[in-house]
Amino acid sequence: MERVNLGRANELPPVDWEFVAERLESGARPDPAAHNAATTWLTTINPDGSPHVTPVGAIWMDGTFWFQTGDTRKRQNIERDPRCVISLSVRDADIVFEGRAMAVTDPDSVARATEKWRASGWPVEPDETGVGITAPFNAPAQGPPPWTVYVIEPRSAVVTLAIDPGGLTRFNF
Repeated sequence: MERVNLGRANELPPVDWEFVAERLESGARPDPAAHNAATTWLTTINPDGSPHVTPVGAIWMDGTFWFQTGDTRKRQNIERDPRCVISLSVRDADIVFEGRAMAVTDPDSVARATEKWRASGWPVEPDETGVGITAPFNAPAQGPPPWTVYVIEPRSAVVTLAIDPGGLTRFNF
């Protein structure tokens, strides 16, 4: 993985990817009172090239982000152009994660993703096909189940440290 220290001009040290991966793996969210407390945001590309930004209940699994959606604008955008961005805050860092979203069609992978979502408190399960998911509730705009699971094939990540000595680093995967 290539690491580019974007904070070099300000004499900031590069961020270590292990620092980021540890916080993503642990699910460490900022303290609710922290200056960088936020949700996970997905940005897709509208047909006119403008960004479409929505909050998503993304999970970190197998070294990347997974999310789900119904028949929504984000799904239509991804089907037309899979490039997307996930933005979030974890304890002590803000992360912008760029990649390409791909529908997950492997039932074992969908089952593992539902296990991870269930562990976070969402009572989701695979549908009868094994490739869709269903639950008693979802975000209102998702429409009725089944919903499609997506995984992001990572391209790069930009990480800004929110602790001393600071840091701003791009990782190219």
